Amino acid sequence: MRLATITIPDVKVQLSVEQLIAAARQLEPVERAELAKALTDDDLDIELAQLIAELYGQPPVDEISDDDILAEVSAVRQHRS
Repeated sequence: MRLATITIPDVKVQLSVEQLIAAARQLEPVERAELAKALTDDDLDIELAQLIAELYGQPPVDEISDDDILAEVSAVRQHRS
């Protein structure tokens, strides 16, 4: 069983992942949803930062003219109808 040290302001506890999961399961459904959202938000923030860094690392896209955009929009509209 692997333990992790978790620091909460003024509190320090060593918990295994299993213990942390067991503690989370004791939360009320609304609180569990808040916890899940907080964890997901952190993951999404990391993924978004990586994506932004990757996009900035790419060379700029060639200029696209208004005519190119209008032609593409027209083609999509024709395809849908």
